Amino acid sequence: MAELVLAIATSHSPTLLMEPGAWLARGKSDDVSVHALYDFDGKRVTYDELLAKTPASMADEISADVLAERHARNQAGIAETKRLLQEARPDLVVMIADDHWEVFKDDNMPMISVHWGEKLPYVPEGIMVWKYDETLRQADWYPQEEKEYPVDSARAKRLLGDLIARKFDVSHTKYYREGQGMTHAFAYVYTRVMDDVVYPVIPVSINTYFPPNQIPARRAFELGAAIREAIESWDEPLRVAVIATGGLSHFVVDEKFDREFLDLMEKDDVELHAALPEAKLQSGNSEFRCWSALAGVVSGMKMNLIDYIPCYRSPAGTGCGMAFATWEKK
Repeated sequence: MAELVLAIATSHSPTLLMEPGAWLARGKSDDVSVHALYDFDGKRVTYDELLAKTPASMADEISADVLAERHARNQAGIAETKRLLQEARPDLVVMIADDHWEVFKDDNMPMISVHWGEKLPYVPEGIMVWKYDETLRQADWYPQEEKEYPVDSARAKRLLGDLIARKFDVSHTKYYREGQGMTHAFAYVYTRVMDDVVYPVIPVSINTYFPPNQIPARRAFELGAAIREAIESWDEPLRVAVIATGGLSHFVVDEKFDREFLDLMEKDDVELHAALPEAKLQSGNSEFRCWSALAGVVSGMKMNLIDYIPCYRSPAGTGCGMAFATWEKK
């Protein structure tokens, strides 16, 4: 019987791959960013409106010493997720993440999609191409050469059928268009969590960002529960890990909401996820839904919060809340 041996939730923000100097460089463009900024009430605001409401003490949060300490904690969090994955020795990894208008666009934006081709292509494009000061360290950035990674095609196809049998209307991809590569959310797992040990995967994409068919938090939780149920129905001795990536709060750091959500993740209750306010789950905050999907996977398992790091990058409090957590059987 297949066994779920480990679950990991991790941020995948490019901040994790940047030195603090690049955080500040990125923060300088937040006032003209294409990403929507939402305040703590879920109201869309301009950078200047946000800055006017942010206390002057925010300057302390972007001081050199604080940024260096938080950068070090980010790297420790990445290293710990990598160590635990290698220690678990999975035969298969199911990845759950959101697309960022990289693979899916307005001509086809599925709520849920499973890739079941033999390979998942990596093409450095969009956010995966370095955009910052040339004097800053680039060695830890996304690779700049094209690659392909192995997919467990047979089991991905099986999972598709299992989810359909459990009343999910699932889209699929067997190949990408020429020149197109995976979302950076999957690329982060390959290049940082797996790195030198690459496992066969089943990539599951959910639409968190883009209206009008964003997956509700309740449905994300139910999807995770169905994935767990499907895996454990497979009559073969498989060790399976599930990794969900995204979040936490961005592009405005909301420490209170982040910490409340992490407390919620320790509770096995779909209704708590269903009650999350939709207004708070927009733009970058939409990626909380990836964690909600993992919450469905890890029912009955014990959560270990590796770390939570609020990573500010501007005087207006923009940035991203980083979090790393794992679940193992009690």
